[in-house]
Amino acid sequence: MKKIRLLLVLVLVLSTMVVGCKSSEKESTTSKKDDVTITLFQSKVEITEQLEKLAKEYSEMTDGVTLEVWGAPGGGYHTQLQAKLVNGQGPTIMSAIGKDAEVISDYLYDLSNEDFVKYIAPGTAVMNGEKLIGVPYGVEGYGFVYNSSLVNPDEVTDLASFETKLNELKDSGVQPISLSSESYFLIGHILNIPFALQDDPAAFVEGLNDKTKTMSGDPLFEEWAKFMEVIRKDGTKPLEIKYDVQTGDFATGKTAMIHQGNWCYGMFKDYDVNFDMSILPMPVNGNDKISVGIPNAWAINAGASEEEIKAATDFFNWLFTSERGQEYIIDEFGFIPAMTNMKTESLDPLGKAIAEYTADGKTLPWVFKSWPSGIVKNDFLSVAQKFFADENMNGSDLLAELDKAWANATK
Repeated sequence: MKKIRLLLVLVLVLSTMVVGCKSSEKESTTSKKDDVTITLFQSKVEITEQLEKLAKEYSEMTDGVTLEVWGAPGGGYHTQLQAKLVNGQGPTIMSAIGKDAEVISDYLYDLSNEDFVKYIAPGTAVMNGEKLIGVPYGVEGYGFVYNSSLVNPDEVTDLASFETKLNELKDSGVQPISLSSESYFLIGHILNIPFALQDDPAAFVEGLNDKTKTMSGDPLFEEWAKFMEVIRKDGTKPLEIKYDVQTGDFATGKTAMIHQGNWCYGMFKDYDVNFDMSILPMPVNGNDKISVGIPNAWAINAGASEEEIKAATDFFNWLFTSERGQEYIIDEFGFIPAMTNMKTESLDPLGKAIAEYTADGKTLPWVFKSWPSGIVKNDFLSVAQKFFADENMNGSDLLAELDKAWANATK
């Protein structure tokens, strides 16, 4: 009888062990279900490798969170983003600011209650009414990036001195200045200058929209157009120059100045750059300020699952508050932070220049953010291409064509 009881106890124990094993398998399966993948759809080609490195590092350090980086093949980031969102295939994290953010505002998660937002520099958070919907990448600025061994910025203060300097450089065998053929690098950024120098840039934009203003005949635009004539005459042929060639020629000392921003410093890492550099303004009407703004912001897809949104906000909190996250933003991405909790001693030369202009209040707003969506690529680019291809087209003709392009743009 004792043997029978012992046998029954043994069977019971074995049964419990089997159930326990099944239970463990179930727990393991549940853990797998708790794993979450968040996707970051990014628009800045300059930091593609750095973002992928960050994604790998973050995925390895977190428990069950995988961060994937999506690129925008072929450009047209916002067109691709809208298509993904409409089709229910949107990323967890995306770029959104200005008019583009307004278009997709229903998809943007309200970040107002997250801890890290208290560090966003005043006036730089991306808002939609009372909702905080975007965290700025950082502050960026642009102007004429110059080789300090070839250009003394004190000698370039107006149209006449600008043309004199280009002629001197040309006579010395150096390419004086270079634009590149991409839409914003050819016309978008540089056209911002006469807009930003208006007494009331927003009112000027509204004036163009309601046809009470034109670029033609405006003194600031007329002088800007003369700068463009000089750049066409003395600079490289921009329609034959891509961004990587433009920055490569500058890094190797072939070109003295390029119209670019602090973001291009990352393009110099493959070169043995042995000269100092900084940024000088386009001195339209004696202007001594450069264009500085918030280039873009990261936002979270409100249509993502609750688990994805939680993982994405945790990632933001790590990125914007941890020492390693800050190293990525400043040292790896080369961003000038728009967060008050970050140190800037390690910024590259162009980043420091932007920081100094900002500290001195010598900044112009990025008015192009208020232009009709898509106008640079869809309407202005062809005008600029025509101007640089046809030397018979003067600055006044350029302004007249830009006015037509604005009138025809989708608003």
